[in-house]
Amino acid sequence: MSGYKYQALAPDGKVRRGVLESDSPRQARARLREQGLLPVEVDAIDQHEAEDSTAASTARRVRRRRLGAAALALLTRQLATLLGAGLTIEQALNALIDQSEHDTERQILAAVRGDVLAGQPLARALGRHPAAFPEVYVTLIDAGERSGRLADVLARLADYTEEREQLRGKVGLAFVYPLLVTIVAVTVVTGLLVYVVPQVVQVFQNSNQQLPFLTRALIGLSHFLRVYGGFVVIALVVAFVAIRAALAVPRLRALWHARLLRLPVVGALARGLNTARLAATLAILVGSRVPLLTSLRAGAGVVSNLPMKHALEEAATRVQEGASLSRSLGASRLFPPLMVHMIASGEASGRLAEMLERTATQSTRELERRIAAFVALLEPLLIIAMGAIVLAIVLAILLPIFELNQIVR
Repeated sequence: MSGYKYQALAPDGKVRRGVLESDSPRQARARLREQGLLPVEVDAIDQHEAEDSTAASTARRVRRRRLGAAALALLTRQLATLLGAGLTIEQALNALIDQSEHDTERQILAAVRGDVLAGQPLARALGRHPAAFPEVYVTLIDAGERSGRLADVLARLADYTEEREQLRGKVGLAFVYPLLVTIVAVTVVTGLLVYVVPQVVQVFQNSNQQLPFLTRALIGLSHFLRVYGGFVVIALVVAFVAIRAALAVPRLRALWHARLLRLPVVGALARGLNTARLAATLAILVGSRVPLLTSLRAGAGVVSNLPMKHALEEAATRVQEGASLSRSLGASRLFPPLMVHMIASGEASGRLAEMLERTATQSTRELERRIAAFVALLEPLLIIAMGAIVLAIVLAILLPIFELNQIVR
């Protein structure tokens, strides 16, 4: 059976278009008439056209697929090991495809292998999948191919991706415990206010005694949560969605990021995280003989804070005009002075890549120290806050009992 595109008139006068399978155009028209349609045009679909359309659609879907950070780090290490062992790019990709246990990763690698077999460089083949391979990743691969040191560059890139994934894991793990404590505290307090408090204070509501202010406030809060708790949850969800929509606007997101940088603790963490990412990225790019301007533009892709990203782009413009990198970065006053001085020393001594690597190491250690100090301070504060709230609830329940005992005496 072949495919046929048709255009037909329905009984209501509307034009219907579609595709059906049939042995011949005549049979296709007969099937349309059986459906109550009047055939106007019936054309056979070119098989090659259909296959090309299907292949193009499949390729687009593959290019939109992502690789997780851990999967990308492991893939990079495996590719570096295979190329370092003397395998060709085609052989290495074949081995990775056979080794992969995930369909998404296998399809992406198969598409990359197809482009490589078609004569494209590995960097260009990877660049056709921007959702899976970041710009800095493709830039480094391109530099390795141009210099003939692809295996060495991949080894450094594997170290970089693994260290970045470890840093992300440390940051995420540091906030797991405070987040769990917060969730448990909110759940316990809400349960006390909604279910426990109404049962306990019901004894006092029918008495004629004047309840203490703390008890009356607790009863009012409990009543509010029981009556309007659902509306509060809906309002919080709507507010969360609205805030995310507002932060999707670049100007508002830039204002918010600028505000974050001015906060006492959060600002230092955001600055340190972006500095560590940028220094590590520039170190590996410059060390791989990538031109400085190209390195700066690729490095902007790893900076998540918009004011710092804009400052880096302006620094790239100044460097293009002839200014030094240290002076260009220092003009914005958004990057740590230590980083600026280390870069200045590297530019003066001709060891910029080494100084950038030292800056990355120092920034990472400083960030880990700040996170540890912040979490060490946050955990007892959460416990104290939870204890204070529970104490207030207990006092609100016990105060009327104390007053009743005094009246009885």
